[in-house]
Amino acid sequence: MSESPVGDAWAHASPDVHPAGDPDVNCPYCPRLVAFREDWRSREPHWHNGPVPSFGSIDARLLIVGLAPGLRGANRTGRPFTGDYAGDLLYETLTEYGFAHGRYGASVEDGLVLDDALLTNAVRCVPPENKPTSPEIVTCRQFLIRTIAAMPRLAAIVALGRIAHDSTVRALGERPGRLAFGHGAEHDVGSVRLFDSYHCSRYNTSTRVLTPAMFKAVFLRVRTYLGETSRLPTLPSKA
Repeated sequence: MSESPVGDAWAHASPDVHPAGDPDVNCPYCPRLVAFREDWRSREPHWHNGPVPSFGSIDARLLIVGLAPGLRGANRTGRPFTGDYAGDLLYETLTEYGFAHGRYGASVEDGLVLDDALLTNAVRCVPPENKPTSPEIVTCRQFLIRTIAAMPRLAAIVALGRIAHDSTVRALGERPGRLAFGHGAEHDVGSVRLFDSYHCSRYNTSTRVLTPAMFKAVFLRVRTYLGETSRLPTLPSKA
C-alpha cells in the first residue's frame, strides 16, 4: 500500500525492536511481566520464557492479533498459539482456509508454515493468570504499531477478543468507541479491514461462546475479502 495505516502513531514507538516489530528477548518495559518471566526462567530454563515473536511473513496481507502468550503454550514454545488448546482450532482453521500448510504439531519444529499471514499478540510477554494490566497493554502497543507499519501489503486484520480489538484499533490511530468490538463485526480503517472474533480460548469454546463454525465463518469472510477463493475448503456434495 502507498502509505502506512498507522499515521503518526509510528513516531511514538520504541526504536529497540527487531525489523518485524518484535521486542528484544529481555524487553525491560513492564516490571511485573519481567519479574514473572525471570521467575519462570529459573523454574523452566529450557522454555522460551520471553517476549514471543510474531510468526509468519511481514509481506503477508493478513495480520492476526491475539491477546498474550499462554504460560505453558507460546511462553514455553516461543511461537504464538503453539502448545495450548487455542492453537488447535486456530491453526486448523488457518489451514482449512488457505492461510497455512503443513502439520500443526504444537511445536516450533512441526514444519507448519503460514501463507500470506502473520500472527502476533497485543501483549508479547505472558502475564500472570493470563491477565495483562491496562498499563502493560498500552506499553506493549508500541510493538504492535511497529509490526503493522512494517507490513507493506497489509489489507486485513483479525482481532481475537476485545483487548486485541481495542489495542489494534488504537494502533491504527482510531478510537475503540467509534469502532465497537463484536464477534463477526467488520470495520474499515483506511486501507485495512478489521475483522472481529471472540478469542479461540478453551473457555470460550467449552462454554459455546465461540463454536468452531462461528470461528471459521470469520475466516471465510476474510478469505473472500482477500480473494483467491480457490483456497476455500471443498464442501462435500449432497448425494
